[in-house]
Amino acid sequence: MTESHHVVVVGSFNVDHVWNCSTLPRRGETLAGRYHTGPGGKGFNQAVAAARAGADATFLCALGNDEGGRQARALATTDGITLRVHDSAHPTGTAGIYVDEAGHNTIVIGAGANGDMGAAWVGRQAAALAGARILLAQLESPLDAVLEAMRLARAGGTTTMLNPAPANAECLRELLAAADVLTPNETEFAALLERHTSHRIDAEAIVATTDVQLHRLCRTLLPRGTVVVTLGAAGAFVSHREDLLRGDAQPFYRVAAERVESVDTTGAGDAFNGALAASLAGAPAMAFERHVRFAGRYAAQSTLAVGAATSMPHLAASAA
Repeated sequence: MTESHHVVVVGSFNVDHVWNCSTLPRRGETLAGRYHTGPGGKGFNQAVAAARAGADATFLCALGNDEGGRQARALATTDGITLRVHDSAHPTGTAGIYVDEAGHNTIVIGAGANGDMGAAWVGRQAAALAGARILLAQLESPLDAVLEAMRLARAGGTTTMLNPAPANAECLRELLAAADVLTPNETEFAALLERHTSHRIDAEAIVATTDVQLHRLCRTLLPRGTVVVTLGAAGAFVSHREDLLRGDAQPFYRVAAERVESVDTTGAGDAFNGALAASLAGAPAMAFERHVRFAGRYAAQSTLAVGAATSMPHLAASAA
């Protein structure tokens, strides 16, 4: 693997505790389900996806001195991911996940060690950040740390990707300004518009919104960068700045999703982001639409297996 394929992911690692149920539990309801546990966290999921999609991946994170932290180190070694770890006195992060028969899920996160990753520690990783082709970040880590990573990466000439997830996390205007590529899903896109612009739109209405209107909303939210709104089974919508088309023939368009019989959608968004970062790093001159198509195909394949990080397909499987 060459340096040209290098992706740095800054984010969270969680130990996932997953219950598969016939339906998602309602308030006061007790259900029978099947339990399993495994590695997760948006940052780690995306780092694993990037590595398995062909990138030389480095993961910046905070871990506790416990079984979860040891699991993260062992799994990173297995997938060839370089770890840069802030050692925390708190337990490694955890997540409780419920998945219904249709593959839909609800998630509760305990940040633990993830909350300890600070801007000062990230600042000491400047060389790694500036040496990458792509930096990928999310919002499950302290925002000052994420912002410092994006600023350092951009100062070093690295392309910055921000996945503004989860939707209920605060996303500072400074974070948006530091992003070259922004990748919200419908819920996150609607939340960002409400928080940072005068526009309001129902998340469920986004998929039926005209391309011209969606492009206008994307340009209002991120005037200088590219926005990729992931639309689940409806694929993705891409909006570029008019003078920065990233190899595409048009400033906005939709990319259809690959049809599969999903088993578990947990981590599908992370699969998309990790694969998009890997593809951009590996073939920077290729048209952006082809990167998005690859990421969509990769994400679809990730839903054919149960779990988050462990469900990320290897490159040969996604390309089949």
